[in-house]
Amino acid sequence: MDYKNSLNLPKTDYPMKGNLNEQEPKRIKKWEENGLYKKMLEARNPDKKYVLHDGPPYANGNIHIGHALNKILKDFIVKIKNAEGFYAPYVPGWDCHGLPIEHQVDKQLGDKKYEIPKSEIRKMCRNYAEKFIDIQREEFKRLGVVGDWDNPYITMDYQYEAITLKELYKFFNNGGIYKGSKPVYWCIDCVTALAEAEVEYDDHTSYSIYVKFPVYEETKLKLGVQGDLNVVIWTTTPWTLPANLGVAFHPEFKYSIIRILDTNNKNLKKGEMLIIASELVEKLMGQFGVDSYEEVKQILGVEFENGKCKHPFYDRESLMILGEHVTLDQGTGIVHTAPGHGQEDYEVGLKYGLDIYNPVDDHGNFKKDVELFAGLNVNKANKIIVEHIDNNGTLILSGNIQHSYPHCWRCKKPVIYRATPQWFISMEANDLRTKALSEIKKVRWTPSWGENRITAMIENRPDWCISRQRSWGVPIAVFSCTECGEIIINEEIQNKVLDAFMKHGADAWFDNDVEFFLGKGFKCPKCGSEKIKKETDILDVWFDSGVSHAAVCEVRDELKPSANMYLEGSDQHRGWFHSSLLESVGTRGVAPYKEVLTHGFVVDGKGRKMSKSLGNVVKPQEIIEKYGAEILRLWVAAEDYTEDVRISEDIIKRLVESYRKIRNTARYLLGNLYDFSHNKDYVEFDKLMELDKYILYKWQLVKDRIYKANQNYQFHIFYHTLINFCINDLSAFYLDIIKDRVYSYRADSYQRRSAQTAMFQLIKEMAIVMSPILSFTADEIWEYMPDFSGKKEFVFLETFPSVMKVDDNLLRKIDRIIDIKKEVNKAIEIARNEKIVGHPLDARVELYIDESDLAYCKIDEGLEKVFIVSELYVDNIDNSPSDVYTSDDGNVKVKVSASKLPKCERCWVHSETIGESKEHPALCRRCVENL
Repeated sequence: MDYKNSLNLPKTDYPMKGNLNEQEPKRIKKWEENGLYKKMLEARNPDKKYVLHDGPPYANGNIHIGHALNKILKDFIVKIKNAEGFYAPYVPGWDCHGLPIEHQVDKQLGDKKYEIPKSEIRKMCRNYAEKFIDIQREEFKRLGVVGDWDNPYITMDYQYEAITLKELYKFFNNGGIYKGSKPVYWCIDCVTALAEAEVEYDDHTSYSIYVKFPVYEETKLKLGVQGDLNVVIWTTTPWTLPANLGVAFHPEFKYSIIRILDTNNKNLKKGEMLIIASELVEKLMGQFGVDSYEEVKQILGVEFENGKCKHPFYDRESLMILGEHVTLDQGTGIVHTAPGHGQEDYEVGLKYGLDIYNPVDDHGNFKKDVELFAGLNVNKANKIIVEHIDNNGTLILSGNIQHSYPHCWRCKKPVIYRATPQWFISMEANDLRTKALSEIKKVRWTPSWGENRITAMIENRPDWCISRQRSWGVPIAVFSCTECGEIIINEEIQNKVLDAFMKHGADAWFDNDVEFFLGKGFKCPKCGSEKIKKETDILDVWFDSGVSHAAVCEVRDELKPSANMYLEGSDQHRGWFHSSLLESVGTRGVAPYKEVLTHGFVVDGKGRKMSKSLGNVVKPQEIIEKYGAEILRLWVAAEDYTEDVRISEDIIKRLVESYRKIRNTARYLLGNLYDFSHNKDYVEFDKLMELDKYILYKWQLVKDRIYKANQNYQFHIFYHTLINFCINDLSAFYLDIIKDRVYSYRADSYQRRSAQTAMFQLIKEMAIVMSPILSFTADEIWEYMPDFSGKKEFVFLETFPSVMKVDDNLLRKIDRIIDIKKEVNKAIEIARNEKIVGHPLDARVELYIDESDLAYCKIDEGLEKVFIVSELYVDNIDNSPSDVYTSDDGNVKVKVSASKLPKCERCWVHSETIGESKEHPALCRRCVENL
């Protein structure tokens, strides 16, 4: 007789079969059609808000793997906070203005970009951004990210543009903004100023030259020296020499005047003298090809102040000045100073009254009045300038150096530093720097090093250059008098401009003339002139996104003015975290966030940066298409995101295996609940069998560990804890043991219902606990779970189940049984290798343990069931025979032999009760009773 059908086997047609790449879109559609996001908020108290404010990605191209990491991390936190009972809205946003989009439009237009009006270019930029917002929106949703996708915030929306301008006016009104000519990063290809956050550092090969500046006679007399004397400087930017106005010494360094006695350098003569930092003399003389020399005298740097030397190729002075920025790391200890081409040069130049001279135009060409090099592009000028000073004898040495150099974030070309008239937010006005540093200390930074990083940036950063010479952005909407330069922007004018922005967006500034805003006959309040012009520069896009706390969090009812968290990549310490902090502190005196969490960059499996040239770019779309978005979500959870995160095909395949184990565990639990009714069959906890209580106690420990990890955003702990529970506690132990109880006992038996109750409680709570991370799987589990009283429509509407107090005695007892079981398994494995037994149920086991364990290891399951053997004989270890397996500590001894009892055809257990039933002679007594 075939007894298989009499076993309580799980349904074989259970629908949870994988195919994530096919099933996930259907699940997303279900979430949307049934209003999941709205229902998640409705299920929570709006007085208990947790706001993670979305840093807006740039609407320019498909999402990349870094976007996926970022958005999934945000989704984890929003869903965790929701499951903790918080009202946790998620409003996604997009950054839409600025150079990257305008750059793409310029490429499409070609030479036509110079012919069409600015308003038309802006319209094309808006259309371009809208296109990629729609593309990215669908790609983000495909990751399983739940949010208000139908109502995102967009920096080019009219209201957002108006609020951006309103925030700018606050700086004008509190005196925090000024216009000045000072050096800024400048891209000659994109023809605009750049913020520090728009500059990337990459390797670059530059000239490395040492140049002589002849010292004037009056300064030689002051120094007490006669003869041919030269100051020696080193630079990697020969093109800045036309702008040189000074040479800087460190006031505390010692400098040597060296007389050359013998040399093979064609531009150095015997008897010629050089001024060089004393510490560098020996090294430099060797590099310069000087065979012998003598030190004439040593002079302290401070004694050179206000001395004069001659420019190497112009008939003008270079002032000897002092600067703390001078170092001995490279060069000669004397720094070539061009105030129009460097921040430190600018600052020291101001101190000494030097002109902020910039001889280079917007396109990187020397202006027409530049002697010798007029019209020459700076990139071509380097070689020509070096040749010129070589010919006139002021070049000592020329070579190349490879070093880290600033490049434009968009066109990837090297940038220059040049002084231009720009708008700046002062770091000192209104104590902005001091207040920002104070606010940083009040914020929780994860990882903690983020605080030191942004602190150092704020401490050392120059004034914020907020103006850009482009078309696509929010204009710096102020007026000025062309006669006297007065800036005109009183409260009445501000209100009129803001009203126009609110109705028509920033385009209103470009589409209307001065008279539209100021009225006919308006005169400058300072000089009375009617020659008034509009400012043509636009705002730095980092100001755009930096005001999002005001344009979004303070405006939308579901949010709140001070966000709980900002979460972005670690590069945003100098980007969005930075600009948001300065904007909020500058206008409100407080930081816009309470917590800042940062993640690393995504690199390949070998830790290399992803690039098309290396062919190691991993696209999220390809992983989703092949494996499903759930695997990407598991990848984000499994990795330590605080460092650079690796991804590769091998890493993904390992995660697929881990996911399969989690999924198969869920399938097994659900499969054994097909006939379980919570209302009828549920067994109260205190009446459960000991093993069922034990596994639920173990689950409490898992929950507690995961909840604590959630508080610290340590999602890798969730991953490792859950996978270990599924593999070790469930699959390898609990489920392996209770399958006999679940399959062999009568369907409505106490033993089976006790196990089903435990499995029901486990899968129910596992679905809730994993729902923020493995959202698709949790939702699918929830869909196929047996109904129960109070079951919510979606698992995401539930809150995390509480952690129940555990019985430590029961835990210790069964943990000890598990330790003994491991030793029994080792003994059985040896017996199997020796062909003594086949399946463990074929074994007769003699177990010898300490007296204390004999009393301790009694369990209502039956110890033989826990060990999954047919016969178990237990005795004191003192009575053990000599030829037995012994544990390493000597506390457990095991003898395994083949059972001589017949085997039940139904449960496979060897039993002396087989044959008792005439009707079922091949079955054991238990199986007969349960048929």
